[in-house]
Amino acid sequence: MKNMIQKFLREEDGVAAIEYGLLAGLIAVAIVVTVTALGTRLSAIFNIITGSLAGVVAPA
Repeated sequence: MKNMIQKFLREEDGVAAIEYGLLAGLIAVAIVVTVTALGTRLSAIFNIITGSLAGVVAPA
C-alpha cells in the first residue's frame, strides 16, 4: 500500500495535464479580452463613419 501511494505521488502525468489545461484557459481568456476590446474599437470607428456619411445623398 505504501508503495502504491509513493508511486502515485511521483507520477507527473496528471500535473502536466493540469498545467496544459490552465495554460489553455489563460490563452482563451486573453483571446476573449482582445476580441472584446477590438470589437469595441471597431464599433466606435463604424459609428464615426456612419455619422460622417449621414449627410451624403446618393446620386440620382
